[in-house]
Amino acid sequence: MTEETPGFDEKPDVPSDAASEDAAQEAESADKAGSAPAGDATEGTQDVALTAQLDQARSALNERTADLQRLQAEYQNYRRRVERDRVTVKEIAAANVLTELLPTLDDIGRAREHGELVGGFKSVAESLETVVAKLGLAQFGKEGEPFDPTIHEALMHSYAPDVTETTCVAILQPGYRIGERTIRPARVAVAEPQPGAQNVKSGSEDDAKGAKASDEESGGPEEG
Repeated sequence: MTEETPGFDEKPDVPSDAASEDAAQEAESADKAGSAPAGDATEGTQDVALTAQLDQARSALNERTADLQRLQAEYQNYRRRVERDRVTVKEIAAANVLTELLPTLDDIGRAREHGELVGGFKSVAESLETVVAKLGLAQFGKEGEPFDPTIHEALMHSYAPDVTETTCVAILQPGYRIGERTIRPARVAVAEPQPGAQNVKSGSEDDAKGAKASDEESGGPEEG
């Protein structure tokens, strides 16, 4: 009877740790292979979101800049309007006061024309004229200047042969203005060209030209 040798029919033992390590490496490789495309897609989505947020921030910045520029322009217009209104109010207030003084200034002017502006009255009158000049009051209106209905008021009318257009021949009352604002027009006497005088003058000039031409053709005027 033959004895069996123990251990020859059994399969050799394979270490279980090595098998587990190989399986883990294969699983990790599979995970890496599967997760790589997913990571790229996630990064692309984040870039798109960041770009959209940047565009939105730029749009908001442009809107705020436009609003600031508009507010600044409105403020500048407001400042100019306030300054213009302040100057206008000042001129109106000064005009109201100076208008009440115009009769006094007219009396001073008449006294000066008649030689009555002497002594203490002269000093007071000159001081008053200096003060109103500092407030911006200016006198206008001179004899011989063309008549302008926007600054002159015609109180007398006549014809004159020595004028070629409607002319102020006498200043009855001077005009006054403050800056560009006329507070009283100059009251004047005007003269217009004599009816027919222009035609007579033109005829005389034509005759003179004709006589000169005849003299030139004949060699000059005949001597007696």
